[in-house]
Amino acid sequence: MEDYLQASEVIDCQHPSITGLAQKIASQYQTQEAIAKACFEWVRDEIYHSCDYQINRITCCASEVLKHKTGLCYAKSHLLAALLRTNGIPVGFCYQRLSIDGLGAPYSLHGFNAIYLPASGWYRVDARGNRQGINAQFTPPVEQLAYKIQVPGEAEFENICSEPLPVVVQGLQAYSSLDDLGFQLPDVSLESLEQYGLILRHKA
Repeated sequence: MEDYLQASEVIDCQHPSITGLAQKIASQYQTQEAIAKACFEWVRDEIYHSCDYQINRITCCASEVLKHKTGLCYAKSHLLAALLRTNGIPVGFCYQRLSIDGLGAPYSLHGFNAIYLPASGWYRVDARGNRQGINAQFTPPVEQLAYKIQVPGEAEFENICSEPLPVVVQGLQAYSSLDDLGFQLPDVSLESLEQYGLILRHKA
């Protein structure tokens, strides 16, 4: 479990802005579950999803996401992990493979989190941000994620990674804006799962 509490270059829990916010949120609650819910809802609602709000900046590490108040799903999962780990709550990273337009190719990975809760064990949450047609909530033990697997080529993976997938980090760090990124969102084909250590949980 210790691996799910570690700081890293991307999950920079020790950055003063991260520790300050984590402590501020935690000070209002008594239990790990209540703190986890509050951190989740803060990231979901206060950090703008770059695509939803047409914000051109690409962010990656947690402190950068917090500074600019924006990020793609992966970046928002990095910030949520940093806030939770600062508060001593184990958290990892989960991924789905989704159709970008909901119809088929092209596809991209979608990133979210799994939180270890004393009463529920590993519980998956998606802080990408709600909008019409998306209603992700924190309602353990029942999961309410942003997306369901529906289209052929889409998939969900079993893994709860202690660190973000390198292909995700490299993809975010390779571009500085959505305009540059275009449709080059991080992806892993279903034929190459073994290369990335991903285990299929469900596919359309």
